[in-house]
Amino acid sequence: MNIANQITILRILISLLCMGLILRFSLTSLILGFFLFLLASFTDFLDGYIARKKNKISDLGKLLDPLADKVLIIGVFLALLEKGLVNSFLVILIMIREFLITGLRLFALRQNKVIAAQSFGKHKTLTQMLAIIFIFILIITEKTLPKLGISWDWFKDFRKITVFLIMIWVAGITLISGGMYLWKNRKIIKSL
Repeated sequence: MNIANQITILRILISLLCMGLILRFSLTSLILGFFLFLLASFTDFLDGYIARKKNKISDLGKLLDPLADKVLIIGVFLALLEKGLVNSFLVILIMIREFLITGLRLFALRQNKVIAAQSFGKHKTLTQMLAIIFIFILIITEKTLPKLGISWDWFKDFRKITVFLIMIWVAGITLISGGMYLWKNRKIIKSL
């Protein structure tokens, strides 16, 4: 197991901590969860950079990296869903895409083919990460305003509408990238 794959596994562990902190839902736990999410997101860049720079790209890494991304993104969305902060239908759409593509990758692996992440899929992951960062900022701001003695009723409505619009955007990008992924790998799908 090379250093890039170890960093990927670290991302999975950080993801679990981040989910737990979101579920705790205090201002302190959300701030800690936010910084852990930033760290986990950075490891997504770091493991790929190290693998390319040290020429340590492996089949395990090609499978493990997208899996770690899914644990991070879906885990955080599920924690936010548990707290009633995101729309369940949109989270389900995102999950269906992620599980469908993972299933395709596993099927390809059974045929001794490794399907690496593609560029639009990487853009999708970046979009999801940026969306979660923005959602974290909105939630932390909403929890901070009352502590500062600032009226926050208007901000709660603003946060709800903004998060809903962000989730529509993320679900759209996620579904488009899934469609592109399925199209590009249609030969493998036909062999099912």
